Amino acid sequence: MADAKVIPFGEEPRARRKPRRAGRPGRGPALAPVPEARSELAEPAPSERPATGRSLEERIAGGLSFLRRRITGEYDVDDFGYDKELTDQVLMSLLRPFYDKYFRVEVKGVENIPAEGGALIVANHSGTLPLDGLMLQVAVHDNHPAERHLRLLAADLVFVLPVINELARKAGHTLACAEDAQRLLERGEVVGVMPEGFKGIGKPFADRYKLQRFGRGGFVSTALKAGVPIVPCSIVGAEEIYPMIGNAKTLARVLGLPYFPITPTFPWLGPLGALPLPTKWTIQFGEPIATDGYPPEAADDPMLMFNLTDQVRETIQHTLYKLLVQRRSVFF
Repeated sequence: MADAKVIPFGEEPRARRKPRRAGRPGRGPALAPVPEARSELAEPAPSERPATGRSLEERIAGGLSFLRRRITGEYDVDDFGYDKELTDQVLMSLLRPFYDKYFRVEVKGVENIPAEGGALIVANHSGTLPLDGLMLQVAVHDNHPAERHLRLLAADLVFVLPVINELARKAGHTLACAEDAQRLLERGEVVGVMPEGFKGIGKPFADRYKLQRFGRGGFVSTALKAGVPIVPCSIVGAEEIYPMIGNAKTLARVLGLPYFPITPTFPWLGPLGALPLPTKWTIQFGEPIATDGYPPEAADDPMLMFNLTDQVRETIQHTLYKLLVQRRSVFF
């Protein structure tokens, strides 16, 4: 039996016909070879395929162009000190290995962050060192369809530390005060705040995932004045990166710190003790709470401030418990 001809996937079979031999009388001229019709499903030639990324030459050229702009000062910095280009090209690239590979962050509900306009993200705070704020910043930028940038409100201590002060401002962080927050929100920025402050980040390991006091509701007043939605955010996984089993209060006072943590590895292992544990993180953004329907004088109503603050806090706490029940393991 003659071998069956295999028709490539994506090509339509053609009716078979014998080509006429040249020179035979009465049969007309010889037929020219018929070119094969290309199917739309056929794989394109390598030269026709769209590029999936920049070539090595393009990446090198982009890097050299970036360095030239840094040296010549041809880059933009806003009045808060935010350097978007440096944040995108350098700072985010340094954080992504921790985000993707080390903590393996899973993000839920990112669609609750508006595609445009101002919004205030309110999250729980934990972990002894404020790595949760940095991972939250990467989560918003890398998962939101509009690649929005999160402008975090940070404590005074951040802006008095050498090097950290400059890096924080370059990354878009600013002082946690109502005036700065309102200016950013009215510009249409996404602003992040962690109202627990040092009480949340420095709490003992025994109190993990128990939200501390949210202050007097200053973030609610700011959101009301700017007329932007409040997006509750719950972060699971950060509590276990540095299990704080003690606090050297005397040493903390000498160093001017809010606390001096003692963990199972620090300070016993020296610099190695500062390495966070590779826990598995989940960040969930809840449904936004609208504020644009309130009258202008609502921001001065203490009862309304209390009720909205309590609503945000309870939403975050309830979501934390829900995520903890769903979690299979601290590390997986």
